[in-house]
Amino acid sequence: MQQIEIERRAMVPVGEWAAGLPPMLAQVLARRGIQSADQLQLTAQQLPHFKLLKGATAAAEVLAQAISQQQVICICGDFDADGATSTALMVSVLRALGAAQVHYLVPNRFADGYGVSPALVAQAQQLGTQVLVTVDSGISCHAGIAAAKAAGMTVIVTDHHLPSAELPTADVIVNPNLPDCEFPSPNIAGVGVAFYVLLALRHCLREQGVAVPNLAQWLDLVAVGTVADVVKLDGVNRILVQQGLQRIRAGACRPGIQALLQVAQRPPQQLQAADLGYAVAPRINAAGRLDDMAAGIECLLATDYHTALRYAEQLDQLNQARRHIEAEMREEAETYVVQLTHEQDQLPAALVLYQPGWHQGVVGIVAGRVKEQCHRPVIAFAESDDGTLKGSARSIPGLHIRDVLERIHGLNPQLMVRFGGHAMAAGLTIRPDQLAEFRTRFVEQVEQWLEPEQLTRTIWSDGELTADYFQLPFVQQLEAFGPWGHGFPEPVFDGEFRIVNQRLVGQQHLKLVLETPQRSVVDAIAFNVDLGQWPDAGVQTIHAAYRLQLNHFRGQTSVQLNLEHLRALR
Repeated sequence: MQQIEIERRAMVPVGEWAAGLPPMLAQVLARRGIQSADQLQLTAQQLPHFKLLKGATAAAEVLAQAISQQQVICICGDFDADGATSTALMVSVLRALGAAQVHYLVPNRFADGYGVSPALVAQAQQLGTQVLVTVDSGISCHAGIAAAKAAGMTVIVTDHHLPSAELPTADVIVNPNLPDCEFPSPNIAGVGVAFYVLLALRHCLREQGVAVPNLAQWLDLVAVGTVADVVKLDGVNRILVQQGLQRIRAGACRPGIQALLQVAQRPPQQLQAADLGYAVAPRINAAGRLDDMAAGIECLLATDYHTALRYAEQLDQLNQARRHIEAEMREEAETYVVQLTHEQDQLPAALVLYQPGWHQGVVGIVAGRVKEQCHRPVIAFAESDDGTLKGSARSIPGLHIRDVLERIHGLNPQLMVRFGGHAMAAGLTIRPDQLAEFRTRFVEQVEQWLEPEQLTRTIWSDGELTADYFQLPFVQQLEAFGPWGHGFPEPVFDGEFRIVNQRLVGQQHLKLVLETPQRSVVDAIAFNVDLGQWPDAGVQTIHAAYRLQLNHFRGQTSVQLNLEHLRALR
């Protein structure tokens, strides 16, 4: 359904820092911006100082006073995994630092919508809130923050979403994307911003002679939220994720994360950053998508494993229900895409999807899956309780989705009730009678924005490997130089292989035994293959793009290729 090209990355100069590394590994790292050995030292000491994050010290002073005066503090979060980890982090650390009255509120996706609203502030008032702290939200919540100020609350906004020209009337705003902020990473997630505010608070309390714990013990939460939000893994985020991963692998993490790994059947000792995104985050997110994020936050706040496991099992059941709903919605979306292709001979530059009965909490996942399948910007809508259509947008490289929505709003102010988001993901609300018009305008803007060749998916390969690279030591070394992810992409290689054996496993996965040109044999797997094309006993040779993986099975570890793309040659 999509065109795919494999392009090999250009060779780049490699400095003295790479002495002793296999040449291919040195190239992989240099291509991802590594220019010194220091960049490979992912220690907490390498993190930038909290004083560089504008507003962090001012926020810390407000919180230190609130703790000393035992004021009522309310944390207002968001209903995704970044918001849940941010909320759990802030609540847990404030309590550990001596705050006696800390509550949290998270808007319900269906009843309240995103962020701090006047209705959520009314709930905070009922709790007697004196200091309201937003995490992973707030920068666009003008009405809610105005309501909190009118109610006499001191308001701290901690957020990482892009601010508009007008800022909310909070007492303190902490956001690395503010124009005059000197923090070296504008890419930290909401949980990263919250962590930095707490670092500033810990310093403030130490200056006052208060005994304070080491905040490193909460880096597991920071790692989960950072990976879950798919923020760019720049130097700061790589350190935060790596430090959290090390704690989880060592068993020094929250009972909630241990329990989530247990229900996901992922051994902590072999955990990679991707496992946080594929196994832990979806189960936390399932609470906010189908029910109430409180279950996810309570799982992360649990202080004993028995309680955490009870919540983790509940989250796992919600995730199974989410997957069932998603499968039905994806099938309907794919049917629509096929029909559209037949009607127009080719897909338009962007897709706007809607079916009556679609679940509001799952449209973002469906948009993401269709985007991956078609390599087009996708917006999927579902009807909300107030009769509007709530949409989730997912973009492709080269198209800043929030900027596109801003352009549409500038040209057609009546089309959207509200919108917001990032470069690659956004949310919006429209009226049902505006759907057709919005679809037309969105496709028009994307066509103007993107060149036709950008609608072809490019898999960037680090080149062809010789047989000696398909060995455990190299793959283990490759894993050790992670974490890999958005902005620091996991290496993909490509080459020709002879098929020794091929068979289906599960419902749609192709298991292969491949032979390299040097006559060594390696296992491979391709997930979710086209069953109309594979398996094919007539195909003897393929060209494949793949990632190297360690396969742990029955106590044995072996090398396996995870095929991103395969094409029959002969």
